[in-house]
Amino acid sequence: MSAYEDISYELVNGAATITINRPDVLNAFRVQTVEEMIHAFTKAGGDPEVGVIVLTGAGGRAFCTGGDQGSHAVSEDGGYGGRGAIGIPVEDLQSVIRDVPQPVIAKVRGYAIGGGNVLATICDLTIASDTAVFGQVGPKVGSVDPGFGTAYLARVVGEKKAREMWYMCRRYSAQEALEMGLANCVVPEADIDAVVRKWCDEIMAHSPTAMTIAKRSFNADSENIRGIGALGIQALGLYYQSEESREGVRAFNEKRKPNFRKG
Repeated sequence: MSAYEDISYELVNGAATITINRPDVLNAFRVQTVEEMIHAFTKAGGDPEVGVIVLTGAGGRAFCTGGDQGSHAVSEDGGYGGRGAIGIPVEDLQSVIRDVPQPVIAKVRGYAIGGGNVLATICDLTIASDTAVFGQVGPKVGSVDPGFGTAYLARVVGEKKAREMWYMCRRYSAQEALEMGLANCVVPEADIDAVVRKWCDEIMAHSPTAMTIAKRSFNADSENIRGIGALGIQALGLYYQSEESREGVRAFNEKRKPNFRKG
């Protein structure tokens, strides 16, 4: 992959920044976006010059708002027409974020909703601007993340709060995210780039081998969730073929309230 269309990649002083560059759709991802991110994370993970990876979104309105329901790749059965059980390799992207040896920082401006919220959760650290908004939307549009987005989220914010996020589909401010443990710190919008750079520099000053061992050790404790997610994604592929899930996609695209309980 010689050039990226949906993302950008930049390496400065040991920090590789991967930016989802689709601000016109609030940095929602399509199949190509996810495949490019997988490639970029793999590239950064194998580069000895990289000591830390930053994931962010272009523009100030959104970090990422999950799957692009308006993409031409979305098929009638709710899938995305690519590879993987649901037509978009989100499980591969989640895995590579965990598998790269370097710490990954989510730099969150604006909305981190749906699959974007899951990405921020999976990253090792999350630095949010005071404009950040977190939350889940899956059950409102006939979807769910049956792995890291649920089981691992519960480890991060606690069972009760994780269930609230998925069952209620509410939105949470940056300060609320900080209080529940979803973010490490909240900073003024104007300061977020400088703060992320400061954190990157601090990480770069530490032993890379020790950092990798620490990350592997943290991940080992929750590695069973990868298996849960693989099973769940298979079930999700079947669910996406149901009329119930299709109704969620149609309602979203038609900008109306879905009727999931048709009599």
